[in-house]
Order: sequence, then C-alpha cells, then structure tokens
Amino acid sequence: MASKRSAKAGGLIMGGGFPVSIQTMWKEPLAPGQLDAAARRIEGLAALGCDILRFAVPDLEAAKTLGLLAARVSMPLVADIHFDWRIALACLDEPIAKIRLNPGNIGARWKVEEVTKKARDKGVPIRIGVNAGSLPEDLRDREDRAGAVVEAALREVAAFEDLGFTDILVSMKASDVEETIAVNRAFAARYDYPLHIGVTEAGPLIPGVVKNTAALVPLLKEGIGDTLRVSLSADMESEVVAGREILAAAGAGRAGVTVVSCPRCARAGFDTHAFSARWSSRLYGLKKNVTVAIMGCVVNGPGEARHADLGITGAGDKVIIFKNGQIARTIRPEEADTVFEEELSAFE
Repeated sequence: MASKRSAKAGGLIMGGGFPVSIQTMWKEPLAPGQLDAAARRIEGLAALGCDILRFAVPDLEAAKTLGLLAARVSMPLVADIHFDWRIALACLDEPIAKIRLNPGNIGARWKVEEVTKKARDKGVPIRIGVNAGSLPEDLRDREDRAGAVVEAALREVAAFEDLGFTDILVSMKASDVEETIAVNRAFAARYDYPLHIGVTEAGPLIPGVVKNTAALVPLLKEGIGDTLRVSLSADMESEVVAGREILAAAGAGRAGVTVVSCPRCARAGFDTHAFSARWSSRLYGLKKNVTVAIMGCVVNGPGEARHADLGITGAGDKVIIFKNGQIARTIRPEEADTVFEEELSAFE
C-alpha cells in the first residue's frame, strides 16, 4: 500500500506513487574547508543512484556549513537535529531540503510550533524518526517492543497534527528484522504518510545487507516504503549500491546495471575481485539496463554468462571479451582495462 500522501524535498517527491528513493547518511563531521571535496563525493553518490543525503547537525555552526554545501549541490540534503529547536530554525534559513526532528525531542510545545510554522512557510517537510533503542522512558520496558515503537511514532505524529502540520514522513526502525517489518506494517495500515524504511544498527557490510534485505524486500513487495536507507557499518557508496540491489530484488528497481560476477576458484585465470573493485563505480553509474559479467575462467565465461550484454573472463594467459554470450575479442591481460572501457563506452 504505497503512501497516497507525498512529501517534496527539493526536487525529490517521496510517496504519492513516485518511485522509491534511496538515501544514505554522511558519516563524519563536515568542516567548512571540505566543501569542494564533499560536493565531488556527492556527485559520485548521485551517479551510483543516491537520491537524498542526510547529515547530523549538532550545532549552529554545523547548520551554516551544511547550508553552504546545500547551495553547491543539486541533491536534496537533510538536516538531522536533536534537542535544540534553534538549530532547526537556523537550518530553515538555509537551502536545506528536509529536516529530521521529533517533536518530543525538542521540548516545549511553543518550540515545536516555531519550527513547524517556519517549515510550513519554507515548504520544507519534516521526518519523524523513531528507533526501538531510544524509546520514551514510559515505553522502554514494554514487552511488546514493536507496539511500543508504533505508539511512540503515533505520539510524534499527533504532536505535529495538533499544530496543523502534516508535511511529514515517518520512520520506525529496529535492529531486529521481524520488528522492523511489524512496525511498518502496523503504521501503514493506519496512516498514509510517506514511510522511510530501514533496519537501524544493522552491523557490518555482510550481516547488515542480509538483515536489510530480509526486512525491506517483504515490505517493498507489499507496497510499503517510499524511501529507504540501508544502514551499514561501511561506506556510503556501499549503502547506496545495496539499496539499489534491494529495490531490484523486490521488483522495484530502476534502470541500470546488473553485474554477474563469479566468486573465483582455483581454476581462475582472471582476478575478478580486483577487476570488479576497479570498475564498480563506473558500472553502477550506468543509466541503461545492461547486464555485465565479470568471470574468472573459460568455464564460467561465455557459457555461464551467455545472457550478459558485455562480459570479460580469463582463459590461460589471455583475456576474452564477449558480447551476448559470444566471444568478441581475445586480448592480452595488460590490455583488459583499456579494451573493456572501449566496449563499455558503447552502453553509456
């Protein structure tokens, strides 16, 4: 049940039947002297498929720095704020596209009212974020933790609705797969606000991707979720690529590359691991539906990847380039990257 309501952050619309968007979060403090490098990295994230990017904003100086960065990039940037409503007000003076803030987290009603009034005037949506690990004190020991998470979210929604502010998104996250599924199903059955979905504190790359896939694919297949983040103890690029793959697994993917890559074995005549790492960003930047195979030997080359649009594999002291399962070129190993780039360019 995709959300009927929508929220617009910059040029991105979440909910309302629009495609599910992918986001990640900046993982270190942002310094004023790093803005050029940050803008370049954001361009790289956009090429991989990132639609929106969140930043922790702990103080007023950080709010100003994020505003300067937001003015340099086209991707919508989100300010994640806790405790101090003045930081939210400062962010709303900047070209920041969305605020992440919980009413119960910033104190008196009048403070929340000031923030919502300014957000309404600026046309900036606010995301409510409830985590199972940081529930209100009266809900922390409830045996039904999934129910407690939903109750916490309902309280935050009610606080905004009481002020007539409904330009909101909601997220309810847990580190447990079943709880994550349960809370989002329960909320989606009751409200039609856009939902940001994800598993919080999911862990390192491999266990984190497994947990997120197990939780998010069922929700997405049910039409629950309008934007997602795959939270990992890994780099932002991995979060974005994982999000793309999860959307594809749920049948909600977008145009882009499908990589078929062999795991490598003692038969290998080609270092698939190193080659895949070198070409990952370029491949995931493709905007067409293309299948690329990176195989390790002649057994797993054209034969097993015959449906690939483009492939590369090792064969003794040679490297084979193949198209649509047929050998196209046989080259020396030292030519592999140059020739692969020539062939890949035809798909860009």
